Amino acid sequence: MDDERGQAYASRAMNILSIQSWVAYGHVGNASAVFPLQRLGAEVWAINTVQFSNHTGYGAWRGQVFGAELIRDCVQGIAERGVLPACDAVLTGYMGDAAIGEAILDAVAQVKAANPAALWCCDPVLGDDGRGIYVRPGIPEFFRDRAIPMADIATPNRFELEWLTGMKVTDLASAEAAVTRLQAMGPRCVLLTSLDLPDMPPDSIGMLAAEAGRFWRVTTPMLPVSVNGAGDAIAALFLFHRLRSGDAGQALAAAASSVFGVLRRTAEAGSRELLTVAAQEEFVAPSRRFDAQRC
Repeated sequence: MDDERGQAYASRAMNILSIQSWVAYGHVGNASAVFPLQRLGAEVWAINTVQFSNHTGYGAWRGQVFGAELIRDCVQGIAERGVLPACDAVLTGYMGDAAIGEAILDAVAQVKAANPAALWCCDPVLGDDGRGIYVRPGIPEFFRDRAIPMADIATPNRFELEWLTGMKVTDLASAEAAVTRLQAMGPRCVLLTSLDLPDMPPDSIGMLAAEAGRFWRVTTPMLPVSVNGAGDAIAALFLFHRLRSGDAGQALAAAASSVFGVLRRTAEAGSRELLTVAAQEEFVAPSRRFDAQRC
């Protein structure tokens, strides 16, 4: 079924409803996810959960967190166009407020009612190593108790996987065990990012994908760059390639190759923001390809 779906996507544009944050300056949330998807040929129906001047990593920003009713209103307007049966997937990330979560659940339910084959890719943005939990109260519990059980695909980083499952990731075996536990909570397909394990080469970073009892792993060189928004791009790219190929291993390899290329260009330029536009060819023809290895 997934192979047939991938062939169908190859002959037409995908339609992806993306509900995430937005920044005017830089590339995080929808500002990181939408353009790569469009560059690959997908139609993206973007709904923004916040409108900030820049990402919060700068320590200062301006803008607003939008209310759940605005999200519902925008989804309803799209539904009134009669296009939800053509929606292939919902992509969600940073929310800004726990109340938005209920609006997201409603949006996913509407899409799946119109198209039962549609997938929900949930990036459970909670926090990261060194910073801990950085979202508002109630959001971590929403992801764990409400979102993850309904999601088809989840894309946590290592810190988020540990928080969601209550398991420590210290080696490949424990990473696979934690991913398996997360799958038991809901999503059949999981992409684990920011993976740093003892058996990996020095100065490298890894990702692990799992679906249908199989695991794939990609390791790429660690680049001298610290930017926000790479995880948002990875989730979007993984969803796109998973939809197109029907194979989590192929999706992992394609997403990792593209993001590495963008990060390499960003590091070479010494930029604090992802060079999403300047390095856009990396989305369609990565300059260096990394294979996903079965493990």
